[in-house]
Amino acid sequence: MTSVTPLAAGRSGLTCLPDFEVPVGNIATAPPEARGIARDGVRMLVAAAGRPLEHRRARDLPSVLRAGDLVVVNGSDTLPAAITGVGRDAQPVEIHLSTVLPGGSPKDALADTRSAWTVEFRVPDPPASTQTDEPRYGEVVQLRGGGELRVIDSYPGGRDRARLWVAEIGTPVPLLRWLTMHGRPIRYGYVSSPWPLSSYRTSYADTPGSVEMPSAGRPLTSRLIRRLRLRGVQLADVVLHCGVSSAEAGDPPYAEWFSVPAATVQAITETHARGGRVIAIGTTVVRALESAVDARGTVQAAEGWTDLVIGPDHKVSTVDGLLTGWHEPQASHLMMLEAVAGQGLLCSSYAAALIGGYRWHEFGDVHLLLP
Repeated sequence: MTSVTPLAAGRSGLTCLPDFEVPVGNIATAPPEARGIARDGVRMLVAAAGRPLEHRRARDLPSVLRAGDLVVVNGSDTLPAAITGVGRDAQPVEIHLSTVLPGGSPKDALADTRSAWTVEFRVPDPPASTQTDEPRYGEVVQLRGGGELRVIDSYPGGRDRARLWVAEIGTPVPLLRWLTMHGRPIRYGYVSSPWPLSSYRTSYADTPGSVEMPSAGRPLTSRLIRRLRLRGVQLADVVLHCGVSSAEAGDPPYAEWFSVPAATVQAITETHARGGRVIAIGTTVVRALESAVDARGTVQAAEGWTDLVIGPDHKVSTVDGLLTGWHEPQASHLMMLEAVAGQGLLCSSYAAALIGGYRWHEFGDVHLLLP
């Protein structure tokens, strides 16, 4: 197998493919549009229980689903959350906002001029910044456009060296407006060149708050959504604001803000009552919906912060299928996929994707699981 990116090194969470690596040629380094492929033209591996794997395109989704099914999307919109400034010793730094400090409100923070966030410090290193965990206690960073960031503590607290820090950010105008003027989309080293924020947004997002795109929904163009409706597939939405994904190997997901509206709960209940399937567009949708399940196992309207980690021992009760991207070997998302689909279906899919040259990451191909 060819050489791999640093994120792909090491032992995976799939026991059937314990040492799988993502070949460099399987990394999506740019949006498909840069290769002359429409958003809904990316490849889609369909893995349905009891049927052979199918190699399709995302635009085929309406023909794979059935009238009466319900598709649930994440309406969270992507922020230009990479910001630059000057830190201690006049050194340039790049900072990635991650999430509002749990307990606060993302909407209020974006409308205010002062708020507390968990943030990740990066070292500017073209073509893309690199991660650093050096101590930052008490550091003050002067940001472009008159902003200022003050480090309060590590996150979680008490670490001398940490990937995430708690910081207060102050801006001369409301934060969302300031980010629009001075921020950029978060970009990692596997993406070959900068792309505008529009490349990191889904067609239906309407609630700013994610620092990285809920990328499973990227292929769902307005055209594809119209075709789903014509097919008799209904749509509903939730919100879950995604934090940074550049976690250390083995780190569990951290708390993220979510909202499941009453209309979506009603749509799920009615779909299941008539024998239809609920298809989540992305792991973020599964996390939001499962966080809204009460002690009786019934999904309810809810919003707030969730630290739910979904693994093989968690019985997923809200969805019957999942459209998702392809995840790195150590990603905690693999545990959730196993909970939704079971290890057999998941392992056969990943083996086929590696052989078939499917592309990983936010600009890559997708995987439809129908257990």
